[in-house]
Amino acid sequence: MEKRFADLLRQSIDEVLDGQRTGRFDVKTLDKTEKTYLGTKVEIVARSAFGLGYGRAMDYEIAGHDVDAKFTGDRTWTIPKEAMGHLCLVMSANDHRGRFQVGLIRITDDVLRAGYNQDMKRGISAQGRQSIHWLVPDGTLPTNVLLSLRDEDRNAIFRASDGHRGGGNGGQLRINELFRRAAFRRTSDSPGRGCVVDRTTALTVASQQDSPKRVRDARLPHHLGREGIIILGHQGRHPQIARSLGLPVPDKGSWVAARLALAAEGSTDQVVELDGRRYVLAHEGDLPVPAPAEY
Repeated sequence: MEKRFADLLRQSIDEVLDGQRTGRFDVKTLDKTEKTYLGTKVEIVARSAFGLGYGRAMDYEIAGHDVDAKFTGDRTWTIPKEAMGHLCLVMSANDHRGRFQVGLIRITDDVLRAGYNQDMKRGISAQGRQSIHWLVPDGTLPTNVLLSLRDEDRNAIFRASDGHRGGGNGGQLRINELFRRAAFRRTSDSPGRGCVVDRTTALTVASQQDSPKRVRDARLPHHLGREGIIILGHQGRHPQIARSLGLPVPDKGSWVAARLALAAEGSTDQVVELDGRRYVLAHEGDLPVPAPAEY
């Protein structure tokens, strides 16, 4: 259940951000009407994900009960008068923290705050939250890759095409920089390698219909290959190579990048043999060596 809710929340956020067309990746950049629509989008996607019927008075019918859907990207939910006495499926997601919650609560006067907002809605009180039956009390959202990067890395990715005009090369330059940075991923809170880049991130960065082709082209010797960077997907030998190097194994529609170095004699690092040569993950400061032409 947690994964299904995590996936539908990720899908809803990404679809409203519409990164391929807008270049946006942060819900904080949505305007007020879009933030309102995000709640509607979550309601729609959840209905489809769980095969829920329409309620008579509320959003859903579940096991013969009318159930309202409420989503927030904030700390609480605002409840309209018409939901009084009904069950509510309350959902929240914080993309910056990568966490979400889902629960059920029956709306009664004693679970709500006394005051109304300007839309004549009332929030669930701190005491009222104790009445929530948590389905997912503290879930993990699929990573928003661009949000997880340091500001300087993220800015470098989007600036990679500055001053470039025409054709698809601008998108290619941004994709190249994305995987160059992902090969030595530095998040805002911790360093590390093995950053899985999903299709949504590639679409947002390239802002082109053929963004996956830009990822394939980034492997070529005249792009990232000459820097020793490989980009692994879900097909062929790629999963085996990822495991051999201790990297995450990408699912379909995602990739992981790494910069390689030649394995030194007696190296204790994890080793993979490609095109007759032994490679390890490069450390910062290692001189780049060209990646194998085929892998």
